[in-house]
Order: sequence, then C-alpha cells, then structure tokens
Amino acid sequence: MSHFKAFDYLPNLPAALAAATLLALSSPALAANEEAPKGEMVTVIKAAKSCFANIVEVSGFILAQDERQVRPERMGLKIADVLAEAGDTITAGQTLARLNLPEGGSIVVQAPVSGIISASNATIGALASAKGEALFSIIAEGKYDLVGLVPVSDIGKLAVNQPAAVHVIGSGEVDGKVRRVGPTVQPEVQQGQVFIGINTSKRLLVNAAGRALIKTGQSCNIAVPLTAVQYGSAGTVVQVVKRDRIETRRVEVGLMSGGQIEIRDGLTEGDDVVARAGALLREGDQVRPVAQAANTK
Repeated sequence: MSHFKAFDYLPNLPAALAAATLLALSSPALAANEEAPKGEMVTVIKAAKSCFANIVEVSGFILAQDERQVRPERMGLKIADVLAEAGDTITAGQTLARLNLPEGGSIVVQAPVSGIISASNATIGALASAKGEALFSIIAEGKYDLVGLVPVSDIGKLAVNQPAAVHVIGSGEVDGKVRRVGPTVQPEVQQGQVFIGINTSKRLLVNAAGRALIKTGQSCNIAVPLTAVQYGSAGTVVQVVKRDRIETRRVEVGLMSGGQIEIRDGLTEGDDVVARAGALLREGDQVRPVAQAANTK
C-alpha cells in the first residue's frame, strides 16, 4: 500500500505543505480546558502532634554516695596481715586486716558495711591507730552519684526522683535518678549542685567524668521539621500551602528533638507545611504541593 494515499485529496499542495499537514494530523490536540501546571513544586508535610521531653543536661564527676573510713579503735597497733585490697568487693563483717597488740595477741579489723574498697593504705609492719590515716576506704553498698553543676535557670525544674540517662566515660550508659538538689549556688558562676544516684551493677571509677540528661517533664504540641522554620526580621515563620498558594504564618516555637521542633502557637493540626522553607517562596505564590509522610514520634 502506498504511504501517500492519505494525501490523494491534496494533489496540488507543495510537498513541504503536505508534510506539515501530515505532522499536524499525527499530533494529538490539547483539550480546550487543559492547562499546563503552574507554580514551583514544593514538598509539604502534615502538621501533626508530638511530645517533646523537657531535658536538663548536667556534666560532672562520679563520686561515692557514702564512703566509710576504716580505722582500728585502739592506738599503737602494728599491721600483721592485710586480707583485702583496693578494688575488692566485700561484705559487712568481712575481715580486712589483722593487727598485733603491744602487749601481745592480735585483733582484726572488719568491714562496717558491704561495698567496694576504693582505697587501701594498710601495709604489713606499719603502725595503725584510731586517729591515724584510714586503713581502708569503702564505697558503701557500691552506690555512686554523678555530682554536677546546673545553671540557676534550670535548678527550679529539678526534683527528687526525676529519671536521668547517664553516660560515664569508660563505662557507657547507665540509669539514674535525681537524689538531691543542692540548696545553694556558687555566686561566681551562678550554678548549683545536683546529685544523681546511679542504678547499676557496673564497677564505676570514682572521679570519672560523666554527663546526664534529666527528664523534667514533657510538652505535647504540633511538631514540624526544623527545616520548615525560618528566622528573620519578621520573626519566626512557617510557610503553609492553602489552595495551592503560599501563606506565611508567624509561630511560637518550643522544644526541639530528633530534627523536629515544637510549635506552640501559629499552626493547626493538619496544616500543609512546606517541609523545607525557602526565601524564594513568597506570600501568595502559586505552587504545586507534593505530600510527604509526617515524621512523628
């Protein structure tokens, strides 16, 4: 079959015009009501509620909650035998050393509590007395505190038994609770002490550095990505898409966590928020929104 039969009704048209006519006939026509998409494509995320932990951060050092000093009750005794050393885990009543009496015979020195011997100064042949250097120091019950300083602005947020996640250098993560909040502050730095009791069976090193994150409460509000918030001379703003157009909202922000920020005022749950706000988007601009799943906790 000839490919030119379709043009038999145009026998007198020049070849170029016939070719153009063929191209026009082979291209689908746009519908009369069809319009090209308008505006920049933007990714939007649904404003959703989430809870943010209110955290106070503390840095400090590991100390014994209760350290007992062990000495003999009498004067002028000579150490005959040492039965325990620093680092040993001991029980209450366990014999730690044997001492010779000046008049003959011997007595024993026993642990007043169970725990861990943090230091030992007992040496065979040395003298020991009730007023001299302690023979042994014991961390009672093996209990430790992270003792740190807190700014005055955060002290009022702290209360006994608040949970804390503690990281101890060399020992890793352990659980803790606020055990005591100091009643005074250091005037030169305006910081006060907090004692965080550590709950662990791990052997910790006294004077090791540590850091604690104390959860003092939580706030539940609208959450959006940090990238959705802009800071400028007009204040803190978020861009929202309504009817395919940009609206700029002034917002009040709160806590931050995991790449999200709390919006305390200015947004409503379900608002389509521009996930990555940009200076090129202005109030009233027409856009093409593309939905993205919310990252809620």
